[in-house]
Amino acid sequence: MSRKKITHLVCYDDHRTFTEDVRKRFSDETKYRIESFHIREEFLNHFRKIAENKSCKVAIIVVPDSAEQQESVIKLPPEVIISDPATGIILIVPAARMEEVRKAAKFNIDAYIPNNTNAMLRIHNEVKKLISEYNINVYRKRRNISLSILLAFAVITVLAVIIAYFRFPGYF
Repeated sequence: MSRKKITHLVCYDDHRTFTEDVRKRFSDETKYRIESFHIREEFLNHFRKIAENKSCKVAIIVVPDSAEQQESVIKLPPEVIISDPATGIILIVPAARMEEVRKAAKFNIDAYIPNNTNAMLRIHNEVKKLISEYNINVYRKRRNISLSILLAFAVITVLAVIIAYFRFPGYF
């Protein structure tokens, strides 16, 4: 029985203006669950809470324009990855500070998207890419389990034929 996979989009946005655009873009509630946080501790606690959930999770972090707040947000992705290593991370960065943020964020970020008019389209494409990668990993694990069971069955069958050949040579 197939069940619907829900993708968790967790936004960290100080002003919550960007989150409303994300809610409009990903409006299908059967596919996406969108949570928004503007306090760092709540954001990290939410990832710890949903870490055992076997679904695709994407963190969308909006980097503010000011340099003082930017440093605290840059330290956020490693803490998210520690709580849940399978989480995809998208940073929304002011276009003027793109290179500065890339140099400062020395952690594995899936996408850096400049905060401009087509940012929603880029976020949508990146989320779709992360969902596809997640599904590929799930199906790869299932394939490997199925192949190992098939291989074990083949080995047991060959051993049974060899044992039968030596115990009952008249039938061969």
